[in-house]
Amino acid sequence: MAEPAALSAAPVAPDLARAWSGWRDWLSGERRMAVHTQSAYERDLRAFLLFLLDHLGEPPGLRDLAGLKTMDFRAYLARRRTSGLSATSTARALSTIRTFFRYLERRHAVHNPAIQTVRTPKRPQPLPKALGVADAAKTLEMAEIMAEEPWIAARDAAILYLLYGCGLRIGEALALNRRDAPKTDVITILGKGGKERMVPVLPAVHAAVAAYQALCPYPGGPDDPLFLGARGKRLQPAVLQRAMRLVRGALGLPQSATPHALRHSFATHLLSGGGDLRAIQELLGHASLSTTQRYTKVDEGQLIAVHRNAHPRDRK
Repeated sequence: MAEPAALSAAPVAPDLARAWSGWRDWLSGERRMAVHTQSAYERDLRAFLLFLLDHLGEPPGLRDLAGLKTMDFRAYLARRRTSGLSATSTARALSTIRTFFRYLERRHAVHNPAIQTVRTPKRPQPLPKALGVADAAKTLEMAEIMAEEPWIAARDAAILYLLYGCGLRIGEALALNRRDAPKTDVITILGKGGKERMVPVLPAVHAAVAAYQALCPYPGGPDDPLFLGARGKRLQPAVLQRAMRLVRGALGLPQSATPHALRHSFATHLLSGGGDLRAIQELLGHASLSTTQRYTKVDEGQLIAVHRNAHPRDRK
């Protein structure tokens, strides 16, 4: 029986060729993997086996894979790095290889503990995409008039005010019950991991939430949801995301202008105004300061842009 065409680009020993063929069937059959995803997995594994062909000096077989050491996998990662491949691409390829080794262990009794000792390359974290101060203000204003129903427009605006004025996650805002509505200058938020934090509430946020509550047509007790959908149930994130898309389209903002971008804007604008990084970490509910430090990079970019636009020797 002829081997699969995919193997022709990576000469391997017959036992490994049969294992690879079974793995491909397993991906499409048991895992029901999408065609494009499976193709990406096959490309990653083919590239690894081509590396082994060069690294070992002969077509690799199952025994060779079982005998690979940590230094062999590190040599593979180093080869990718010197070839200019990104950390994101290499992390995906390493995930593919681990998937293949797990399959080999279950189906062919090929055990290699070294693959588990290899660290996945750190993927560069994308910088938060914040709105400018003017665009954030326009977004809040537009949300107040976009919906046909006045109470729904007030609801959408109140939530966006909480995201931008208090730095809440969308899930945190929608999880609020009526008893949680801001009544003082501070609101208690239940964040990730059940961790509570206290967040100051601006007068504009107070006013937006109060305006929504005055217009909301559904009565309810203190334990009922604060933000309701058109049918009186707790509002779902997709509804607010759709409302934000309408606002974004009306203002001509980029696709990065999402509800979560208002939380990014909260942090970025506080930092630009001289806010303390540790304080911003507490306000956002970040467990690690390194997560909050991403906003310093955003702020650096803005400062460079301001400098280039304002400095007389840098003007074009």
